[in-house]
Amino acid sequence: MSRVAVVTGASGGIGAATVRRLVKDGFDIVGVARRTGRLEALADETGARVRPLDLTDQDAVLRFAAGLDACDVLVNNAGGAFGAESVAAADPDDWRRMYEVNVLGTLHVTQALLPLLRAGAGGTIVTITSTAASVNYEGGGGYSAAKHAEHALVETLRLELNGEPVRVVEVAPGMVRTEEFALNRLRGDAARAAAVYEGVDRPLTADDVAECVALVVGLPQHVNVDRLVVRPLAQAAQHRLHRGPLFRP
Repeated sequence: MSRVAVVTGASGGIGAATVRRLVKDGFDIVGVARRTGRLEALADETGARVRPLDLTDQDAVLRFAAGLDACDVLVNNAGGAFGAESVAAADPDDWRRMYEVNVLGTLHVTQALLPLLRAGAGGTIVTITSTAASVNYEGGGGYSAAKHAEHALVETLRLELNGEPVRVVEVAPGMVRTEEFALNRLRGDAARAAAVYEGVDRPLTADDVAECVALVVGLPQHVNVDRLVVRPLAQAAQHRLHRGPLFRP
């Protein structure tokens, strides 16, 4: 029987790319997200099973988990950034929304699926965080706070599951260009969103991050990648970003 993988935030970006990539490795995928139309299109394309689900609704997550017979891999990808204002000017509702989606959503689905992940020969939990989970920057206070909390959740869970056959992996991407992340963060301002990536030689793509997920999932079960930080070559650190063509002798 095929191994079952649940991927959250599957309606676009890294989540959809991860569904496509894990299907190639023979997984029976269950993709969840809030946008039904996009999920249905992904199901038609990949053959994955899909379920509309709001991860901030704990009761709905529990009902979803009760309908599954197995889960070997959980990819916690759902999240997002909302707003780029300074701490002084930030809207607390944006911070609350980021915490609910990035942290509580991850908590809800992880709690609900842990019994199934523990029940098999070996489970794997991969959580997509961000380099913002370890480095702060101006205008990123709320997002960084949420990702720091998500990182703390992952690290604590790994300690608490020590001695059980469940791997706990964190993938922390740097600059990734997807169709929606910057646009959502900047409240639909397409020009400002495009400027984020302007001049950067090949930012990461959703497919690049999906390859990283496939890599850590595909390793032997006794091999755990605690934290994989992945950036484009043009980004040496959070604040060290080269804009312009990379030097090629």
